[in-house]
Amino acid sequence: MGKYYFVGSGIASLAGAVFLIRDGGVSGKDIVILEESHEFGGAFDAHGNADTGYYMSGSRMFEAMYQCTFDLLASIPSVSNPNISVKEETDLSNKATPWYNKARLVDRNGKIPDFHTMGFTEKDRLDLVKIMAEPEGMLDSKRITDCFEEHFFQTNFWFEWCTLFAFERWHSAIEFKRYLQRFVHHFSTIDTQENIYRSLYNQYDSFAVPLVRWLQDRQVDFRYAVRVDDLHFKSGTDAITVTGIEYREQGANGRIDIGDGDMVFVTNGSMTADKVFGSMTQAPLMNRSNKAGAWKLWETLAEGRPHFGNPAAFNGNIAESSWISYTVTVKDPLFFELIESFSGSKPGTGGLITFKDSSWLITISIYHQPFFPNQPEDTFVWWGYGLFHDRPGDYVKKPMAECNGAEILQEVLGHLHFSEQDKDAIIASSNCIPCTMPYITSQFMVRKAGDRPRVIPQGSTNLAFMGQYAEQPDDVVFTVEYSVRCAMNAVYTLLKLDKKPPAVYKGLHSPKVIVDAIRTLHR
Repeated sequence: MGKYYFVGSGIASLAGAVFLIRDGGVSGKDIVILEESHEFGGAFDAHGNADTGYYMSGSRMFEAMYQCTFDLLASIPSVSNPNISVKEETDLSNKATPWYNKARLVDRNGKIPDFHTMGFTEKDRLDLVKIMAEPEGMLDSKRITDCFEEHFFQTNFWFEWCTLFAFERWHSAIEFKRYLQRFVHHFSTIDTQENIYRSLYNQYDSFAVPLVRWLQDRQVDFRYAVRVDDLHFKSGTDAITVTGIEYREQGANGRIDIGDGDMVFVTNGSMTADKVFGSMTQAPLMNRSNKAGAWKLWETLAEGRPHFGNPAAFNGNIAESSWISYTVTVKDPLFFELIESFSGSKPGTGGLITFKDSSWLITISIYHQPFFPNQPEDTFVWWGYGLFHDRPGDYVKKPMAECNGAEILQEVLGHLHFSEQDKDAIIASSNCIPCTMPYITSQFMVRKAGDRPRVIPQGSTNLAFMGQYAEQPDDVVFTVEYSVRCAMNAVYTLLKLDKKPPAVYKGLHSPKVIVDAIRTLHR
């Protein structure tokens, strides 16, 4: 048996290592995970404590049709209860706190409008059906705005869809089409957000931590602060065969020789690369350096190799791929009491709340508590984001990108129209940690066929690409499922296993889903 090297420790690599062991019969001792940072998990990055504040860049939308992901999680014991799997833990958690949103949208006056009516014109409906039926080749290099008139972007459907999935109107029409098809079964509940899942705790503690513990128990070698700069390939052949990994560790250059039977799995690109966290008093200025190893490695590999994709299509326009999130730790129950009274939902049961008229297009998420395993009973955590960080706020008259945590809180509370006394008390008891992410929606950027490399490039004998920037037909990026499916495809193909990932769920094959979707279009 050979050695198996993963570049990056995000969910794709963690899943790939599990599949090697579980399905490929590989010994954990033969697996090495090379991580540039000092933490595992990639975009699953929730950390902190009650005293200094909890913080994370974000969390991914989750739902029952993530068949590859639940296949993975069914094999991993829960950390909180080792007698059940992470899948069982997640199922139990969602039965205990199912979502039913009573306040999906809030208007400029702090009132909850009729958010169940979609607001389509007949032209909006025709355009929506057209883009779902359009061949992807007809949408190459097109933006969503190329496919709809302005009215569509004022509908409740657009506000509810774009803030659930983090779409901007200038993003790729191809990705929007894929999302419409992939999540058509959520059309009928886009307002109430029923059947959207949440993990027991944040996704780092609920998913990444148990995966890593399972791998460590099997002696997988995690090597941190190792930056992979290049791969070497066998010359004089049309086949793609990696012969070496060039890396840098503690200021010194190194090389890993890749022999016959060895395999290399690369996560190319990163949506949370170069993220910066701020504080209550300091704004997290956007890092535009593009120094992250995940992008630099992909750029190096793609130079002169068009079959390795085009990273510039994704990381070349920070103005259109960035937004800002914020995590709030609060020591006083007042905010949670007021938001429960306002929304009509107990924490963790109401889903997302979007201030649709806000200049920053702010959305907040009120989690079930505790959201962190070590969270004290007198401490509460919630999270939010703004998709338009370059616009002046409605209450804080400067762009979100220039605001510290206290100013972001001031803007959010302004849209809730709480009393000045309550707003002052909430800010005084809160620790808001904002986070700028220059590439958080880079996977949605306008693209054409070939900009993402195949999971297994044509001619590859021992190299796979994984993650959000490797191409998989039908499935959708910016999801845990996409990364896990990549890992399955990579492992099963390179190991030549007689296995395939579960098929992508296709709601359009269900008459009931189609009927429900059509009814939604006419609400």
